[in-house]
Amino acid sequence: MDLVTIGLILGGLALLTIGGELLVRGSAALAALVGVSPLVIGLTVVSFGTSAPELAVSVQAGLGGNPDIAIGNVIGSNIFNVLFVLGACALIAPLIVSVQLVRREVPIMIGVCFLMAGMALNGGVSRLDGALLFGTLVAYTVWSIVSSRRETEAARQEYAGAFGAEQLAPQRSMGAMIKQLALVIGGLIILVIGSRWLVAGAVNLARVLGVSDIIIGLTVVAAGTSLPEVVASLIATLKNERDIAIGNVVGSNVFNVLGILGISAMVIPGGLPVAASVLNFDLPVMLAVMVACLPVFFTGMSIARWEGGMFLAYYVAYTAYLVLKATQHDALPAFSSIMGMFVLPLTAVTLGVLGLHAFIASRRGEQPA
Repeated sequence: MDLVTIGLILGGLALLTIGGELLVRGSAALAALVGVSPLVIGLTVVSFGTSAPELAVSVQAGLGGNPDIAIGNVIGSNIFNVLFVLGACALIAPLIVSVQLVRREVPIMIGVCFLMAGMALNGGVSRLDGALLFGTLVAYTVWSIVSSRRETEAARQEYAGAFGAEQLAPQRSMGAMIKQLALVIGGLIILVIGSRWLVAGAVNLARVLGVSDIIIGLTVVAAGTSLPEVVASLIATLKNERDIAIGNVVGSNVFNVLGILGISAMVIPGGLPVAASVLNFDLPVMLAVMVACLPVFFTGMSIARWEGGMFLAYYVAYTAYLVLKATQHDALPAFSSIMGMFVLPLTAVTLGVLGLHAFIASRRGEQPA
């Protein structure tokens, strides 16, 4: 193993840590300064910024004649964000889910994913579809910020009499806003550079170890473009900014569909074709993962450690299936049978029971267990 590979891996990890720290610190402070909630900052600034690698990869792949990478990157990143990122964060500390997230943001995330699936049913996402997706993103972002500012201002006025308006008013000096914005932008830039270094080093290491290009593409490169989301959400969890951690994942998934897919479809001549294999397997898997968020988030308004572990286990199983299928391994039939006959039905029943219990408890005015 050469020193360049080691340097890329260690340097990438260091930059990711530094960039994630700056991004979360600046985002939390910026939320207070501009009068919006940390959840909305996570849904917009943090999530859009950490999705920059996916945007670059998808656009470059589409323009370079590889539209399958562009579509696969969006679908794979959405699956990775929920199963791996949220799973890892929940294992560190149970994530408290806000009511706004369950009632509004998660249904929006599920809705845009189904919108993408509906557009792809005819074999591709056209330029007109892309423009519609991107326009929806702009409207969603403006609506989120405006509604959050209204809610924050209403809450501030409600408690102004008890605590004093001056104590509740944030110090919105231009210098302070520029400082926090600089932290956010600097953190995003460092995250992107760090992710590129780490992916390059990991690819070199995999090749030194004799791992095939297929495995590298399915694992290292696919997960590599989502490293900013991983680091930003993990650091946010460790700093107890859990609204930013969850908002980053939900917002990134919305941006992946509306922003990345929309922009890619608009700039690529003829739009983005969608392969039959994607329609038959990867897209349904993504939709199932998105729908599974609702009962998991709704039970107790939190993501427990065991639920995080379940998410991580499913990501490992999904990746294992992709690797076995790509290599046509002899273990593929047995693995598929076990997943199809036992694991998936058992999980569906468990989520259904938990969701029903939470719904009944909420109707009775109780706190779900």
